Amino acid sequence: MRIAIIALFWLVMLGLLYHTRKTRNVVFWPLLALACLLFFNLLFTPQFYQLDWWEGHLYGVPIDILNHSSKVAILSLGMTLVIACGGIDLSVGAVMAIAGAMMAMMSKEMGYSPWACIAAALALGIIAGMWNGFLVAIMGIPPMVATLILMVAGRGVAQLITNGQIIIFNDPILTFIGNGFIAIPFPFILMLIMFALTYSFTRGTAVGYMVESVGDNEVAARRAGLNSRLIKYLVYVFAGFCAAVAGLVMTSNIRSADANNIGLNLELDAIMSVVIGGTAMTGGRFYLASSVVGAILIQTLTTTMYAKDVSPVVAPVPKALVILAVCLLQSDRVKRYLASRQEAA
Repeated sequence: MRIAIIALFWLVMLGLLYHTRKTRNVVFWPLLALACLLFFNLLFTPQFYQLDWWEGHLYGVPIDILNHSSKVAILSLGMTLVIACGGIDLSVGAVMAIAGAMMAMMSKEMGYSPWACIAAALALGIIAGMWNGFLVAIMGIPPMVATLILMVAGRGVAQLITNGQIIIFNDPILTFIGNGFIAIPFPFILMLIMFALTYSFTRGTAVGYMVESVGDNEVAARRAGLNSRLIKYLVYVFAGFCAAVAGLVMTSNIRSADANNIGLNLELDAIMSVVIGGTAMTGGRFYLASSVVGAILIQTLTTTMYAKDVSPVVAPVPKALVILAVCLLQSDRVKRYLASRQEAA
């Protein structure tokens, strides 16, 4: 049974690689890097593909990867649109802490219903996005500086909400967000839902083209009649919402609000996921599916290093090298070089 599942998985993976390579899809290189990592584990990590079915749930290392990569994947959805619009958001990790702190505080200390806690946390994320959007789109402050303000102050805000304490909660609905299963982990299902809605909205309507137009050439977009300020403002609001959702997932997963550690450095993983996915930091065309694959690639790499007993102190080095390799393979100069070599052969 295990061999059949592995064989089916690799058939699907090879089919995706063939399709994306044939159509020259930008997701090919992140998928290829992910396939190489998975093949390495197939050869050198015997228990990597071990899957167990217990009480209606799937367990195993691949399931853990999907579970833990969901937070960064959700962040990357908002970050992709922000970067495509020519911006950056360094505050998403702090917004995660703020949203988690509000959910835990309202549940444990104030006794509100879980739905009210979730709504308040999401509202805070949207307000944080509105603040960033106001500074960037309305006030014209450079995105790195504007979002750095909330990145620095956000954890202080989270500490104020929790009074500097780690708030532990046990509400079954709230704990389900980060620990629940519907055959597979609920965080991954939530990520798929958010991806489907975001993809449908940006690719099924003109919104995606508006974002790309503003990121590619804001002056031309404005002269064409687009409200570039409003578009920038809204993508930051959406990034704040995504950060709040990711904060709920992470807070629920550990069943407590830890303002110091929730979302710490995840803004960097989200940015790396977007870059690995092929979205240029200068703005323009974006690739949501590639960003999600980038998030799964980062988590797979992290899990692989831990499985091979790589020290956490050393782990960032191979992580950076893999990311550098994928980014180089996506660069225009390397693509032209590889194409010329193929023609010469």
